[in-house]
Amino acid sequence: MTAPEYIQLKAFARQDGALLALLWVAAFSLYIIGVKNQMFGLAAILLMIYTPFFVGSRLGKFRDHGLEGLISFRRGYAYTVFVFFYGGILFAIAQYIYFAFIDHGYLLSEFSKMVMSDETRQMLQQYRMTEMMDESLKEMSNTRPIDYALNMLTINISLGFLLGVPIGLIKQRNTVKVKE
Repeated sequence: MTAPEYIQLKAFARQDGALLALLWVAAFSLYIIGVKNQMFGLAAILLMIYTPFFVGSRLGKFRDHGLEGLISFRRGYAYTVFVFFYGGILFAIAQYIYFAFIDHGYLLSEFSKMVMSDETRQMLQQYRMTEMMDESLKEMSNTRPIDYALNMLTINISLGFLLGVPIGLIKQRNTVKVKE
């Protein structure tokens, strides 16, 4: 890959990473709302499942419009990793802003309410998990916003390395399709 091709790849990946971050912010917002309304929680899960398909479609557009229909596996893999990297950074910033300035303990209090309900307490006691759940809630209360953001950044970048393989394999094209 030449220097101009690398610059082009990173430019497309930055743009598509920003779009991926918007998708993840929407999913995260639906997740927060979904704590009280399960339909929104389901929508958040569906958006997260849509992530590899979204990145694959963006790689197809990059291949068809930026590279005239040809892309190697290596370039497709690199593009996917960069998209997840850039999207992960923007999403981590958004998550940090949420937990540092907007949440004010809302998510933790909602989790505590769920755990403290009679039904959940009985189930936890049956499985002898009450102490573990209490420790988990205590650990969550001690976790800083930057820790949540960095944890999610690490997960998203790792996802890019993993999902880059099937996405790159599916979207690679070494010959141009002839239009009839």
